[in-house]
Amino acid sequence: MKRATRKAVGTVHLVGAGPGDPGLLTLRAAELLARADVVVHDRLVHPDVLRRARSGARLIFVGKQGGGEQVAQDEITALLIAQARLGREVVRLKGGDPFVFGRGGEEALALAEAQVPFTIVPGVSSGVAAPAYAGIPVTHREVASAVTFATAHRGAGDSHWAHLAQAPTLVLFMGGRKLDEVVQALLANGRPGATPAAIVEAGSWEHQRVLEGTLATLPDLGPVGSPALIVVGEVVRLRGALGAWAELRERPAARAEARR
Repeated sequence: MKRATRKAVGTVHLVGAGPGDPGLLTLRAAELLARADVVVHDRLVHPDVLRRARSGARLIFVGKQGGGEQVAQDEITALLIAQARLGREVVRLKGGDPFVFGRGGEEALALAEAQVPFTIVPGVSSGVAAPAYAGIPVTHREVASAVTFATAHRGAGDSHWAHLAQAPTLVLFMGGRKLDEVVQALLANGRPGATPAAIVEAGSWEHQRVLEGTLATLPDLGPVGSPALIVVGEVVRLRGALGAWAELRERPAARAEARR
């Protein structure tokens, strides 16, 4: 009797989709999307990026976003493993970079433990791209020679705030819903209220919005949507000279229209 042939295990690619603007997708990411059998994606992936998936590919939305999850993390990793064991080539598509507050490390460890082959494809992080699209360089000679990236999802009493308050440039991910707590924690740990600060909402997307003020006045600038980054530091002052030029960039919608 013939023995059944065992199907080879497929590969999972942990791919960064960039901050939003589809023009920032890497060549490697586009190549993998064009041949993947399955694309498992989060909410913060531009529709134009998803359109790069090959015809017939299965798109699976797992809906992760700040403040809640449509699908639990352990279910997502189980899905990746199951699809790969069916012999499929899988792209796990994440907004920004998989290893910058994207839980890509957790997924990579789970795949390694399950002995599922995987690759890592970095993406342009919103921590750099969103401020840049707002006209804010995160470092600048004689202004800020260091930048600290952190998540706002930590309590006001967390000991890390003392360190974060001293950062020449501080970029906080997932800060919209924690704005009041962030401001109070930084002020309580010695950051002057007059420090220039900005909120970049939906950085690099068509509906990007920038709110600029000081650390003390940030909560007064109005409701903040998601995703949002908080930038604190003297580099924010440079937006006065650079912001208008940054706004001249070609928007994703304009590029799509030009291709028609």
